[in-house]
Formats: sequence, C-alpha cells, structure tokens
Amino acid sequence: MNALVALCHFCELHGPRTLFCTEALHPPSPSPSSQVGAQMPGDRDGDRDGEGLTMKANSSATQKEMCEGCRSLPASHPGFVSIDDETGIRFLSHQHPRQPQLFSVVRQACVRSLSCEVISDMFMWVLSVGFNRLITDILLYVFCLFWCQVCPGREGPIFFGDEQHGFVFSHTFFIKDSLARGFQRWYSIVMVAMDRIYLINSWPFLLRHLKLTIQSLQSTALKVFDNEQGVCPQRAVRMNSAFSPAVFPHQRSGNAARSLTSLTQHPNLWASLHSSFSWLLKACGSRLTEKLLEGAPTEDTLVLIERQTEQEEEMSCWEGAEGGASKTQRHLSETELAHNFLSDDTKLDELPGPKFRSLRHLRQVLGAPDFRQLAWHVLMGNQVIWRGADPVLIQSAFTVLKSLLPVGCVRSVPYSSQYEEAYKCNFLGLCPDVPIPAHVSSSEFTVLVDVTSERSCQIPAVRDDDISSLYQFTITSANTQPIDRGPALLNKLEVALCNENLSVDVVSHCLLCLKEEWMNKVKVLFKFSKVDGRGREDTQKVLALLGATGPGEEDNVRLLKYWMTGLSKTYKSHLMTAVRGGERSPSQ
Repeated sequence: MNALVALCHFCELHGPRTLFCTEALHPPSPSPSSQVGAQMPGDRDGDRDGEGLTMKANSSATQKEMCEGCRSLPASHPGFVSIDDETGIRFLSHQHPRQPQLFSVVRQACVRSLSCEVISDMFMWVLSVGFNRLITDILLYVFCLFWCQVCPGREGPIFFGDEQHGFVFSHTFFIKDSLARGFQRWYSIVMVAMDRIYLINSWPFLLRHLKLTIQSLQSTALKVFDNEQGVCPQRAVRMNSAFSPAVFPHQRSGNAARSLTSLTQHPNLWASLHSSFSWLLKACGSRLTEKLLEGAPTEDTLVLIERQTEQEEEMSCWEGAEGGASKTQRHLSETELAHNFLSDDTKLDELPGPKFRSLRHLRQVLGAPDFRQLAWHVLMGNQVIWRGADPVLIQSAFTVLKSLLPVGCVRSVPYSSQYEEAYKCNFLGLCPDVPIPAHVSSSEFTVLVDVTSERSCQIPAVRDDDISSLYQFTITSANTQPIDRGPALLNKLEVALCNENLSVDVVSHCLLCLKEEWMNKVKVLFKFSKVDGRGREDTQKVLALLGATGPGEEDNVRLLKYWMTGLSKTYKSHLMTAVRGGERSPSQ
C-alpha cells in the first residue's frame, strides 16, 4: 500500500511535531536491462546505509530545535528496517520521512491532526501567507495551544485531506503525565495516502487496530502515572506553589520536555511501534485484492460485500463502546463465534460424522416427494426447521438447501436450544427436546423435519455415509400442496437431478444458471413495480413476458416477490438514483 504511518505529538514548547514515521519502500520493477547488472543480495546493506544517511540529512536541520519531548531517535540512529520476504517491500522507520517531499506532507498532517477542522482555515492561511519560519511557528503554536485548552474532549478518529497533499486518517489521543499541564499530553497517529476511496473503505480496519496500539500506550503510561502520583502527588504540589511566581516558570520549563519513552518506561518502545506500523501497512495493503470477473458482479457477490462491511462496522462500534464488564462479555462472545464450527460452512468437511453432500444426495435420502415438498418451502421463503441430535448433519442439510436461494434471502441459525421466530431466520436447527410453539406448527409457512436415530446398541455399526440406515426423517407441515405444484425453477431443477448422466458439478452449474435467470426476472419486476410504480394490469403483462404466467403462476409470482428481498442495497440504490436523475433531466 502506498501510504505511511506517523506518530505525532503536541509539544508545549515547539507545537506539533512528528515523533516517528514508518513508510513502505517498494522494490523497483525488474527490466531486462536491470537484470543484467542486478544488485547482489550483499549490496542491500550498502543501500540500507544510504537510506539511513538520507534520513539523517533530512532530520539534521530540525535536531537543534528539538527538546526531549520532540525527539524519538537521535540523528545518528540508522532507524529500523523490516523486509517482507514475499513481496520484497522494505518498511523503514525513523523520526522523519526518507524523502524531503514527504516531510512537508507529514508536517501538515501532523499540524491538522492535533488541531481541529474549526480552526483548520487559520492554519491553512498561516501556511499560505508566506511568513518567515519563526513567525509561522509562533502562530501555529499559539493556535494549537489555545485549542488544546478550550477543547479537551477531542479524542478519536478524523479524516481530512486533498488531492495535492494527500488524504489523512488521524486518531488523536492523550497520554497521562504527572508533570504535564492538565496531567496529560496529546498525541496522534496518522496514516497518509493518496487513495481517498481506499483509505475511507479501510476506516473500520484502521480504527480497530490503531485502537489496540493506542490502548497499549495509554495503559502503560497510566501505570507510570499512578506510581509517580503515589510517590509525589503533583496536584498538592501545584496548589501549594500556586502563589509563588518564582516557582511556576522554572517548573514549566523543566517539565515541558518529557519523552514518550519516559512516560511509558518502555525500553523498546520505538522498535515495538516499528513492528506495529509495519504490520499495519502490510495488512492494510493485503486487504486490496484483485479478482478476475467475467462480467458485472452478481447479486450474491454484492450482498456478501455488504455483509462483510456491516460486520466490520459493527465490530468497530462494539469496540468503541465503554464498560469493562460488557467489553469482556463481548470479547468472549466474538471468540466463541469465531471458533464455532457451525458458523462456517467451509469447515464442515473436516468434521467427522455423516453429512449430506449435494442436492441429489439429499433427494435420494429423503425420497422424491419429500424432497420436492421441502424444496418448495425453501423457494417460497417459508421457515425450514430441522430438529435432531446431530448438529453436523443438520448443518450439512442447510448448506445444501441454501444453494437454492440467493445469498440475500438466507438467514440461518445452524443449531439452537430454543425456537427463533421466522423473521430472524428461515433456516433453523434445534435440539431434539425443543418444543415448537403451537402457532408455528399450525402455520402453513413452516415445515418441520424431525431427525431420529435408527442405530441401537444391538445393531452393528454401518458406514457413516449411509445416512438412511442411521436416521429416520419425518417431514410435517400444515401446507400440503399437490406434488405436481411448484415454480418453473423447481421443475427444471428436478429434471437435472433425475438425469444420472449429469454429474454433481454439472447440476450445480445448471442451478447457478437457473438462479441467475430468475434473479434477472426479479430485477425487471422490481424496476417495473417498485421503482416505476406501474399498475396491476401492466405488471401482469410484464409477468407474461418474463414467462412467469401459465402453469404454476401463483408459485412463480410468489418466488419472484420473495427473491426481491434478496436484492443488494447497492442495486436498489443504483436504481433509485437513476430514477431521480431521470426525473430531473427534463427540467434541466
């Protein structure tokens, strides 16, 4: 990722200063001419020394203006270097960027991150007028010092930037210091990049991982602060010296310069930050992956992307909430969810026990009539309940049946000890002793599959894949539709399943094509009825053009309406935006 991460600090003597900066140096792309005289691996040390000299030259001009609080590494320090063996990218860390062009970019990001957007125009005006360096530093210091005193509750993330100076994700925080004004010092971690869209999309990821680094620094400094306050409480000392004018100036000048290493008592602080920032740059860049598509992304792909984004945002919101007990409880629930094998279909094959392998296998075990009845309920959006003692078998059945629906229509609770309402899930797995409410068992919008074991102690063990010899399946529903009833999609699917000349992979591709065909019909019907607001007669004509009328018309229309709920938010928003634009165009 073409970005850099920097730790910034507001010094009471010198204003905003950059303490530590990590940038990624990409290897040059190979060419035939460069490969002839390619650099040997041993020459990397010389190149690394050259980078250290460059950083030293860039930062030497500011060393004289630094106090202890403004300095992280001495000018003679070569910095930290980490090499990614997979990509050849080198992560370099020093107090200032390696390239002089980036110095001003990071400097501006540092100033704005430790200020606020309310007075950002003042900063921009000061930087653009062209005062000499002394007057500029004085004005910036006065503005920052004023804002630190009048706006103490400004912790948290912020995004700013432009095309010329880059875009910045900044997270401001404070570190406790018993000798500082207000017993705290202000810091910020900024990530600077030129790609605005990717930086915004990485907001939940950056926020989650930067909070871990910040919380580690704050907790370490808090222990030092408590120890110092226990030895010599500074609040009482300051109250006693409040009326002594000869003490305060001396005390201020002596306490203003205090390094972050002194505040945290961390002997390897900068090496630790180098590791954290290098990993952040690598991991953030790894999130950008390229995928070859043979056309526009499908609705299933869009829905999966939206769900992943919602999960990341929800996780960041949970982590931002306060409360120690609730935070511990949330951590445990997330850990249990991550390790729960029932929540991950990809791990199902690794688990022992009998499992359904495909729709054809499920049809062979249940029988053609019961399979058709079950598939009809799935396609119509009714709640499908499996009740039994084998959660792996139930999860494998759900994995097979979910392939009949678009991803946006699937809401699954793999295995539960209590009944969940239909609005929460359309696939529900229950323990064998869980009762079904009366209003559910009598509803025509629910189907129940009871799984009972056929194996006893006297019967010798059979193969685990012989499900019909191990279990008995009883399907009950208040809706008993005729066997020949069903949507056209189900009829075509059964023709493919009955054809033994077609392999399981071929049947899967046939089902994929059928789903895409009917999702296109759903899009047309949604655009025609919901967006354009056409009447019933016009809708019937469109249904006839789509081939949804005739035999099984009621089921076809019901399937189309149910599958509308599986359309992605991206597609719906795109249609509404296009309609609004079309309505404005005649007036324009």
